[in-house]
Amino acid sequence: LEELALKPVQDTGNILKQGYLEKRSREHSFFGSEWQKRWCVLNRQTFFYYANDKSKQPKGNFSIEHYSARLASHLRKDSRKRCCFELICPGKRTYEFTASSPAEAEDWVDQIQFLLKDLSSLTIPYDDEDEEEPYNDVDNSDSVHTTSHNTTLNQDESNVEMEEDDIYEVMPGKQPNKQ
Repeated sequence: LEELALKPVQDTGNILKQGYLEKRSREHSFFGSEWQKRWCVLNRQTFFYYANDKSKQPKGNFSIEHYSARLASHLRKDSRKRCCFELICPGKRTYEFTASSPAEAEDWVDQIQFLLKDLSSLTIPYDDEDEEEPYNDVDNSDSVHTTSHNTTLNQDESNVEMEEDDIYEVMPGKQPNKQ
């Protein structure tokens, strides 16, 4: 991640979404928490936020893997409450943002959820409790040597042994290719 932190906005690679958002700061002032305008960039794994769109170095970044995104109108009490969304991950910092419009907030959430779904689809979950018989479209090993065809084979064709890896059926009147 340290290498990523030194990249300018244009070099973050595979940008999926970018634009200005207001990000809630961690520190709370006397008047409550402050919202700061930040140039935000979402690529395939990381969410970056910069002081502005010309900045060479991000103010911060985090891997979005294991985060979830949702609209969060409870973050503000003013007219922009329907423009808010948050990124949440158990055991990690929650990031809170305000977009320029409710539609823009929804688009950020949709893009992040799409990316998270894509990231999670790289790993196929395995559930121990629902152990099912694995799908096998090839006869099992003890039926390889039995003939269950309705076709009558010539005597010399029935003597041809099929190799275990041979996936082709021997047709009447044909000889398998020997390698």
